[in-house]
Amino acid sequence: KYGVGFWKPGSGIIHQIILENYAFPGVLLIGTDSHTPNGGGLGGLCIGVGGADAVDVMADIPWELKCPNVIGVKLTGKMSGWTSAKDVILKVAGILTVKGGTGAIVEYFGPGVESISCTGMGTICNMGAEIGATTSVFPYNSRMRDYLVATNRKEIGAAADAHKELLTPDSNCKYDQVIEINLNELEPHVNGPFTPDLAHPISQLGKNAKAAGWPIDIRVGLIGSCTNSSYEDMSRAAFLAKQALDHGVKAKCAFTVTPGSEQIRATIERDGQSKIFDEFGGMVLANACGPCIGQWDRKDIKKGDKNTIVTSYNRNFTSRNDGNPATHAFVTSPELVTALAIAGRLDFNPLTDELTGSKGEKFKLKSPEGDELPQRGFDPGEDTYQAPPADGSSVNVDVDPKSQRLQLLSPFPKWDGKDLEDMVILIKVKGKCTTDHISAAGPWLKYRGHLDNISNNMFIGAISEESGEANKVQHRLTGEWGGVPDTARKYKAEGIKWCVVGDENYGEGSSREHAALEPRHLGGHAIIVKSFARIHETNLKKQGLLPLTFQNP
Repeated sequence: KYGVGFWKPGSGIIHQIILENYAFPGVLLIGTDSHTPNGGGLGGLCIGVGGADAVDVMADIPWELKCPNVIGVKLTGKMSGWTSAKDVILKVAGILTVKGGTGAIVEYFGPGVESISCTGMGTICNMGAEIGATTSVFPYNSRMRDYLVATNRKEIGAAADAHKELLTPDSNCKYDQVIEINLNELEPHVNGPFTPDLAHPISQLGKNAKAAGWPIDIRVGLIGSCTNSSYEDMSRAAFLAKQALDHGVKAKCAFTVTPGSEQIRATIERDGQSKIFDEFGGMVLANACGPCIGQWDRKDIKKGDKNTIVTSYNRNFTSRNDGNPATHAFVTSPELVTALAIAGRLDFNPLTDELTGSKGEKFKLKSPEGDELPQRGFDPGEDTYQAPPADGSSVNVDVDPKSQRLQLLSPFPKWDGKDLEDMVILIKVKGKCTTDHISAAGPWLKYRGHLDNISNNMFIGAISEESGEANKVQHRLTGEWGGVPDTARKYKAEGIKWCVVGDENYGEGSSREHAALEPRHLGGHAIIVKSFARIHETNLKKQGLLPLTFQNP
């Protein structure tokens, strides 16, 4: 109706589709997801926003942003061996933490950039969301041109070549902060559990895990997602799986593969990587976010079972992947996920440790190799794009009022012009409170088009300071204990205004607008915290909730 094209289910994850079709050097692009910065791997300034910000742009209203600082990350040396692009951002996350990039754009520069593929740069920019960065970007170079040519955009590459001086840093430019990483010395990293900035070099992981009492046995290895599902990622992981198969060994744990797009799925099926994963004991899942956003019908454990999983995803917050708060999720490169899946243990270091083949022979994995781009070009697979009609004015949008999945939005009540006084505190959140804690994903996503139904997940993952439990708060007037959404609904029905108190970097993670819509819908008026993550603070303002910070946190 409004001239917007539609990528049908099965197309893949939008960030991979953007890289393959829409991003280009020098573009300014906004997207309604926090991992939109993936396009920085093609030299674009791609920024994640909430839905209301995107509506402004679609309505031709200027999009505004507080002028960010610029953090420079200087890369020296050359990447080789087991070190991958993912290790760069895992290292940066360990240095800056989940809030260190807030209010800043991260710009990578230096001679080390030349040893990273275009999709590898995309991986680094993608996971910049995990340090709170507004976006991340790489300077234009030949690796980007190669990718543009491979994705049928040769003329854009030629235009970028002609204007390279506009797409690379000025000489002697000044950064607000500079971090230097020597790629010759960068060790492969594994970050986690429960937060993506708890960084462990692979040589220290086993020791750290044992000291902390984390489960050493790995239950599932998962590769793919918008962060790490390029052709290069899949090829390097398959190279390792093939070595294991050559010695009669398969994955010691469950192993899943999530292609980032239909194009990647079709190409790795044609070129044999999918067959290797199948023989390795892996399962190729749908071209979608999948377990990274909790779309995982996990059967091998019960809720509450303490266990370890290792993924090549970007986030590992409590309960995010499988709905189990006792799952210890670690994020790393697809190569390390595959190697650790072969060994089945967190204390395996593929750089130094040996494995045992089916005939009792000892062997060491050779460091991963894989083509950056397919030698025979990409196979586009099925055509999953639906273009809008030339004239959509006659299209009617009919929603069944009894639908449990879709609900047309009604305007929220206008402010009555009076000060907010004597508000009750619905919940004082203890510790980390991401948008996953505020509005869980996974099975709840089927209600994302129905605000009232999805509001039944509001704050159910947040730990209450008062009760010490998730989804247990006390009604301030009756003294009755209940779930957070139920208590909020009672306050709303009784005309009682409520607010929420939280900690630092409140609302980090996904740009999920429901984390702002739900509190407003259930009668919330203010969120009072020590500090906010950028996108969530904007979302709260757009939905009419006061985002306040303590003067003396």
